[in-house]
Amino acid sequence: MNELESQLDYAFGDTMPETGRTMEVAPGVRWLRMGLPFALNHINLWLLEDEVETPQGPRRGWTVVDCGIATDATRDAWEIIFAEELDGLPIVRVLVTHCHPDHVGLADWLCKRWQAPLLMSAGDYAFARVMSAALAGAEGTAATPHFRRHGLADTDTVLKLQGRNTYYQDLVPEVPHAYRRLQDGHTVTIGGRDWEIITGFGHSPEHVSLYCRDTNVLISGDMVLPRISTNVSVFAIEPESNPVQQYLDSLRKYGHLPADALVLPSHGKPFRGLHTRIEQLNDHHRLRLAEVLEACATPQSGVDILPVMFRRPLDTHQLSFALGEAVAHLHKLWYDGALKRQLGEDNVYRFVAV
Repeated sequence: MNELESQLDYAFGDTMPETGRTMEVAPGVRWLRMGLPFALNHINLWLLEDEVETPQGPRRGWTVVDCGIATDATRDAWEIIFAEELDGLPIVRVLVTHCHPDHVGLADWLCKRWQAPLLMSAGDYAFARVMSAALAGAEGTAATPHFRRHGLADTDTVLKLQGRNTYYQDLVPEVPHAYRRLQDGHTVTIGGRDWEIITGFGHSPEHVSLYCRDTNVLISGDMVLPRISTNVSVFAIEPESNPVQQYLDSLRKYGHLPADALVLPSHGKPFRGLHTRIEQLNDHHRLRLAEVLEACATPQSGVDILPVMFRRPLDTHQLSFALGEAVAHLHKLWYDGALKRQLGEDNVYRFVAV
């Protein structure tokens, strides 16, 4: 455990559920994990005891929070959950925190399987539909010219990125054609308990976290993670965005929550120490921004900044997010007026200190 982690209280230590099993972490809340074929090799999903009204009367069951990617391995793990971990009750609602494949990938499959409605924010639902449909500008082919504009020239890397052109559609083959909207500041009642909806920005268009005051539990999704910093990237569909600023602004929205709230993140282990972790994340970005600003004493592209921010080797999956994050930090400093942006004769953007 590193120094930053030691400042957090991991509520269950190293105990975690095996694939196909659940573990109760709070009254009416069960934790399950699904594998991912990336360096970030798992996602945490949550089952909330629920009761919904139907024309036939109240119906007990479970609300699922997030879904896993659309692979046979994930479906097989869900089948074990269905058979052995639901106490004979159905899935009655599918709630998705945001549009990324590990969260929304199997939403359509779950909704159809259980005839359950989908709950999402409008921003992330719309983006999931756009990405899954591979509309122009949102599909994988848009990434190459976008990253070329930020200095990507290595032919082998470009070919590897082009090999991922259907990445989103492969992991999210379909999104339900209707949904119920979750809105910031509203509440959603699950199992007789009210959960406050807190939306966040920078990581996705309109990420949803959920806080239950009755149990002092925060389902933080990807907005507050215990070990890694949330990815905030500039991507082709919104090439002038300022996601680092959006993310830092969003972290302030958790300030009213109790310091001892049990945080249930999408990656890593449940922990207490919400405000400590938010302070760590703010410090992390302050340090990265200072390093980037120092590097920009001479003109730097996004690719030039990669080794400044990421000192470890990156695979193709990690590279696209890392480059997006490098550009995001350049954009934050640019919008702050600390950098100016120049378009070179090679059609590459470079940033230099003012």
